[in-house]
Amino acid sequence: MKETSAAVIARPPWWQVAVVMGLGCALAASVFATWLSQRSLAGVFVSAATWERMAPWLSGNASAKPGDVLPVEYHRVLAAVLVVALSAWCGGALVLARSGHHAWSSAVRWWGVRGWTWWCVLGAWEWLWVAAVTSRLTTVADLLVGGIPLWFAACLAGWLTTFLHVYQDEKLAAAEAPSQAAILPRRLMLLALAYTAVFVTLNWRLWFNLYIPHGDSAMYEEHLWNLLHGKGFRSYLDQGLFLGEHVQVVHLGLLPLYVLWPSHLLLELCESVAIAAGVFPVAWMTCRQTGSPRAALAAAAAYVLYFPTQFLDIEIDLKTFRPEAFGIPLLLFTLDQLDRGSWKGFLAGVLACLTVKEDYSLVFLPLGIWVAATARYAPRRLHSTGTSRAWLRLGVCLAIGSVLYLWLATRVVMPWFRAGEEIHYARYFSRLGETPEAIVRTVLTQPDIVAGELLTTTTALYALALLVPVGGVSLFSPGRLAVGLPLFGVLCLNELARSPQHHFHAPLVPIVFWAAAGGLPQVPRVWTWLRRRPADAPRLARLAAHGLWSSALSSGVLFSLSPLGLAFWDPGSNWNAWKLYGPTGRGVEFAKVAAKIPRSARVASTDFVHPRFTHHERSYDYSGYARRVSGYERRVPDDTDFIVIDCTHPYSQYRRPEDVPEYHQTDRWELVPDDTNGYYIVLKRRR
Repeated sequence: MKETSAAVIARPPWWQVAVVMGLGCALAASVFATWLSQRSLAGVFVSAATWERMAPWLSGNASAKPGDVLPVEYHRVLAAVLVVALSAWCGGALVLARSGHHAWSSAVRWWGVRGWTWWCVLGAWEWLWVAAVTSRLTTVADLLVGGIPLWFAACLAGWLTTFLHVYQDEKLAAAEAPSQAAILPRRLMLLALAYTAVFVTLNWRLWFNLYIPHGDSAMYEEHLWNLLHGKGFRSYLDQGLFLGEHVQVVHLGLLPLYVLWPSHLLLELCESVAIAAGVFPVAWMTCRQTGSPRAALAAAAAYVLYFPTQFLDIEIDLKTFRPEAFGIPLLLFTLDQLDRGSWKGFLAGVLACLTVKEDYSLVFLPLGIWVAATARYAPRRLHSTGTSRAWLRLGVCLAIGSVLYLWLATRVVMPWFRAGEEIHYARYFSRLGETPEAIVRTVLTQPDIVAGELLTTTTALYALALLVPVGGVSLFSPGRLAVGLPLFGVLCLNELARSPQHHFHAPLVPIVFWAAAGGLPQVPRVWTWLRRRPADAPRLARLAAHGLWSSALSSGVLFSLSPLGLAFWDPGSNWNAWKLYGPTGRGVEFAKVAAKIPRSARVASTDFVHPRFTHHERSYDYSGYARRVSGYERRVPDDTDFIVIDCTHPYSQYRRPEDVPEYHQTDRWELVPDDTNGYYIVLKRRR
């Protein structure tokens, strides 16, 4: 056995192996029994339908019909845990021994002690929760309950990192460093292609199965179609031109490609490619900070496995296209140019990001302050020829310009296109005021109200959901991470969505990985400072890199909607692969409806079938929302030729023609004979 490996692999006594593994299995079985005994807690791991199917086995009662609580037999869970433990223990030790770096006797003992320490940590959740409940620490108890998936992910990541760290031989890693640098671009390309292939496949299948909503997803394709056909930069969902909703024009950059292929599928493809392209700046920034191609590859892998990144491609409500997604690679490339010391490339990136959405000014304001605050060290840190004074001026101008741009966008441009009406997302902060001025006034003059909104369990879980999937590495670069604090505070005040499963957090993803790139080289230094003695810096750096990508992988198991997540395979889940991506009758039968409606028609349709009519003369929304094109009344516009109702979409209110108000309340509409087996109702205006 090699000398370096001997330093890593100790030979703990067998009694210690038995104690640690036995305690770890007992505690893990206990905590899983607790989680699976309650419907609300079990929902973290399995769907309600699957949990009910598991109930007879868990309780030992073949006729068990669980309510909110299920009496789980501990010995059954313990038996399952022991099977997994023995398989992982023997398999892991075998892999370590066959790697040629470690003797079997050392590997099997070391893996049993170090690996199953994390199982003990997993089981400690139950003890902490009991202590919080008995001590009446309600906030701590709520935080522990809400953080179950993150606790599990952190323990799983620690377990995997422990194994991966010792599997990699130090001397071999050092010898391979030059070759790793040479093949890094190829590996990054493969990583980007793999991500693109998976998510383009998922997005396209959702499109063919009519699971993509028009609002806030397919409507962006309608913008391009209407603009090319002289109808203005708008969707007929909008109350006017789209600039009254957001100063967001980045998707217009797809027009040259859209002319060649006018399809929503093109937008889905471009979005996934754009997100995947972020692996390159993430890797460049990490390699520049650490000098390690392996760390760069680990950070790039963490980026595509990071579930907040994936939710920008497919949101929790299956909205699959958002122009905000283009801001991720743009901001990453902008930060990469900043790290390179290229102020021209940096400013070009800033201007490009401002086409994504006005929200990005909330990132550039603190970023400008950060640039100004670190200007003294910029020439040395950025390897730039610019002077400290030049970087100071750049930072100050960026901060001031961001404030002016945000004011111009929200108080001049958007209200002008809304004919003086208040911007729509002011209502997301209704507790603070009805207008942006009132909201800002409340923030500045009533900090107690703001603190009450921010200092909550929900806010803490939001922060943990962003940081735990990167192993907390971003915290080791607090200055960089602080650039995202103002936007994070705004998101926590947003009453609409306070989790990274929608799209609002998009600008924070680049900040998290920019901070992670700066935090990786700080891990050995912090460890040395805490232990008050020199540390093996290369070993700790590799440990942190393993923790970075394994944390993203582990958290994805419980959060991701991709094949990485349990929900993808759970037959009872709403996000099960067969339900969403397999063949559906809705998609097949729609072809019969499309054949009956000419392109020259003006069509009002329900949400999920609405995207299929955006290339017609007009495409109206048939829903309970009051639209400008309908005079802000709940009715179809007067020039509507057809009404198409999808009877089986997730939120359908209509099952029979008699349910449709236009059909049974007036004589202006006739029913088109149904040959879709009840999937669709089609009404045609009488002439």
